[in-house]
Amino acid sequence: MNDNNSPNDWLFEITPKNKFFSLNLKEVWQYRDLLFLFVKRDVITVYKQTVLGPLWYLIQPLFTSVTFTIIFNNVAGIDTGTVPPFLFNLAGITVWNYFTACLTGTSDTFKANAAIFGKVYFPRIITPLSVVISNLVKFGIQFLIFIGFYIFYYFQEVDLSLNSSILFFPILIVIMGILGLGLGMLISATVTKYRDFSHLISFGIQLLMYLSAVMYPMELIKDKLPSYGWLVEYNPLAYIIETARYMLLNVGEVSILGLTYTFIVTIVVFIIGLLVFNKTEKSFIDTV
Repeated sequence: MNDNNSPNDWLFEITPKNKFFSLNLKEVWQYRDLLFLFVKRDVITVYKQTVLGPLWYLIQPLFTSVTFTIIFNNVAGIDTGTVPPFLFNLAGITVWNYFTACLTGTSDTFKANAAIFGKVYFPRIITPLSVVISNLVKFGIQFLIFIGFYIFYYFQEVDLSLNSSILFFPILIVIMGILGLGLGMLISATVTKYRDFSHLISFGIQLLMYLSAVMYPMELIKDKLPSYGWLVEYNPLAYIIETARYMLLNVGEVSILGLTYTFIVTIVVFIIGLLVFNKTEKSFIDTV
């Protein structure tokens, strides 16, 4: 060891975080190779030892869309206008699946990576970020399936048309990813202390799906169940799903006020999630 080395000669200096709110993008950029490795791990290893492999990416949205079409459109009689019910449901499910994948993947951050966190230092925010980025690959595959069915119905002379606002569709997906990241970080901090809370996540997501206008237009719930319409109106995810269908299928309408509300809620949830995440990472190893 050379005692003549000064702190200015060191590449990195690891110190406790003094700021309660710290995203530290500079440090995340320094560890970008590790971020890429985590993304690669999440994409490759999830279905590596499964029989169908990546085909699970395709089976789940298709099976769910068929189920929703039978139950909500054929049995319950929900009208989707000129858009085929299957395509209507597939659009909502494809976007919804990205949110749920981000939420469930980041909500188990501390528990799933406790062994790594306890042995080596790196910015902990990289782990949930890798989940959000890797799920973009899954979303891209499922979105290609949606495009395939869209082309199929188009050549069947179904009345379909794209909306010019589709150019803003990537921004909508980014907002949904940030919202899932914020909620996931908040839940991950809670799970470290209350293990049984993790069992409620899957139930909560299923309940949230029915309140997010995934399988029906927002106007329908306002007309049929006006007493409970506020549950959907105050759900930012419902505006994202409704706007996505408007962009992709040119059905429904876009609420500027609703999108503004969604953006504000997303930023607030992300900030709160990051604050709690930064606080928890200092002492979580004692409780996991």
